[in-house]
Amino acid sequence: MKKTIITVVGKDSVGIIAKVCAYLANNKINILDISQTIVQGYFNMMMIVDMNEAPKKFDEVAVEMEQIGEEIGVIVKVQHEDIFNMMHRL
Repeated sequence: MKKTIITVVGKDSVGIIAKVCAYLANNKINILDISQTIVQGYFNMMMIVDMNEAPKKFDEVAVEMEQIGEEIGVIVKVQHEDIFNMMHRL
């Protein structure tokens, strides 16, 4: 399974989750786990997704997700699970 970590951070607004999840669904990317909080008007979401069935390559998804973030005023980062884990090791 090709697990990928997606983070979304920015000022809260209507439709952030809908826009991100619609893209994932349209590209056959399955959400395995999701956590989302809003603190004093700032939105933070972390998702673990499975890209096994995705018709697009990782790099293409990462660029398109970043573009979606720009459109809705948030920062979207897409990382391979192993790289994410190495960056956050103690």
